[in-house]
Amino acid sequence: MKRARLKLLIISVILMALIGASLDHPVIFAQGNEQVVRINAERWIFKPNTVTIKVGVPTVLELYSKDVVHGFSCPDLGIRTDIPPRKVTTVRFTPKKTGTFIFRCDVPCGSGHDRMAGTITVVQ
Repeated sequence: MKRARLKLLIISVILMALIGASLDHPVIFAQGNEQVVRINAERWIFKPNTVTIKVGVPTVLELYSKDVVHGFSCPDLGIRTDIPPRKVTTVRFTPKKTGTFIFRCDVPCGSGHDRMAGTITVVQ
């Protein structure tokens, strides 16, 4: 009986580890009516590199780096953070104005760093 329980415990631990390892990044749950945008950073691109959100709606950016430390800077929306590798960085904000705003990596990350950019379009 003890042997069967130990075996079940070991199998459960292994399965949980495999499931956790298969996730690209942990799931973060939004609060209330937040719009959630997941952006992956990797040499030398953001995926997606174009994002559309609504003005006045609380927004959560879930930023994730697959490789090295990247930066995320969108000065027109007042956003600036580092994105350490293999961790989700969460940024919460509420866009107050409409328009198209450029974001870019502002931490030198290699030869393609200068092309690592995208846009956030805020609509009504």
